[in-house]
Amino acid sequence: MAAKKGNVIKAKKKTAVARTVIKKGTGKIKINHLSIDAYAKGYIKDLIMEPIKLAGEELKEYDIIVNVHGSGNISQAMAVRSCIAKAIVKAKGKKYKDLYLAYDRSMLVDDVRKVESKKPLGRKARKKKQHSKR
Repeated sequence: MAAKKGNVIKAKKKTAVARTVIKKGTGKIKINHLSIDAYAKGYIKDLIMEPIKLAGEELKEYDIIVNVHGSGNISQAMAVRSCIAKAIVKAKGKKYKDLYLAYDRSMLVDDVRKVESKKPLGRKARKKKQHSKR
């Protein structure tokens, strides 16, 4: 993605990694080479579109191209949402940073939490076999 001209931004959620290129254009939004309508439906689409709706009509002059992989649907949607918001802030300035921070801090700050690894003698990370005294 570095070969494309424009600002390149990265965002993460769990193991999902989204990379965005924002550049002057006609207002197209592509996620993994698909339009936003083809990529997501319902709640997930609304989640991804939040930073765009908050920014308003001023984004018609920018193309946003997102590449996302890893983790599940919601984590990918959150990573894409964060990536688009960061790209808008980088392209448009501090006004949008203040707007996004007031609306939802997770748009601009990555969530670094990961699933804890499984430990020996247990079924999950912290669950252990039941101890019996007798």
